[in-house]
Amino acid sequence: MSVPQLPLSLRYPPDQSLDTYVDAPAGAIAQLRALATHTHETVGYADPTGADWVYLAGPAGVGKTHLLLGACAAAETAGRRAAYVPLAAAAGRLREALHALEGNDLLALDGIEAIAGDRDDEVALFDTHNRARQAGIAIIYAARENPDELSLVLPDLRSRLSQCTRIVLTPLDDAGRGEVLRQRAQRRGLALEEAALDWMLKRVDRDLGGLTALLDKLDRASLAAQRRITVPFLRQTLELDN
Repeated sequence: MSVPQLPLSLRYPPDQSLDTYVDAPAGAIAQLRALATHTHETVGYADPTGADWVYLAGPAGVGKTHLLLGACAAAETAGRRAAYVPLAAAAGRLREALHALEGNDLLALDGIEAIAGDRDDEVALFDTHNRARQAGIAIIYAARENPDELSLVLPDLRSRLSQCTRIVLTPLDDAGRGEVLRQRAQRRGLALEEAALDWMLKRVDRDLGGLTALLDKLDRASLAAQRRITVPFLRQTLELDN
């Protein structure tokens, strides 16, 4: 018996769509959308090295996973099949995991550094890269480092990854982080005062993942207390967690 698919909104959260990414490099969103929806005329049928595929590079917390999930959502909205794969979860058995996904039109492979140095996994990824080109499957890679900085043992894999179009992501400044939180609060219908937002950015861990997790917590607390998120409410909520 087949397992029913999760609704698109549950598999790919609205907060992590291509449209909600803040301060993307020029042209990056359009390029990812074209690749995901197969609107680029050469996707899947041109240069066998994968030169029109995308490699996202940047440190933790810059939104690589956000863009991968957003691309998958865009692909499925366009009627294509997509799969997001955190490579850390498949390390040591990557060939089996990737083989099961070859029926998809788009593969979003997150965290190449997790399999770097494992020759079997690297060969599996290299083979998948080549088969995907022949089958017209698009791939978006993501890693914390550029291909030449990864501790890969397979030169041919490094070469293939280096030939992808590279998008380098950098951490947001406070203005960018504030815009992300402001947009997410608005989508939740959450009353977040600007003073409270400024307080969070100045006094709470500035990692965007931590800030958005805090926003989720405040959303629940605000709903339970039926209160707006003000600086006093924010302080009270954080004190209760300590």
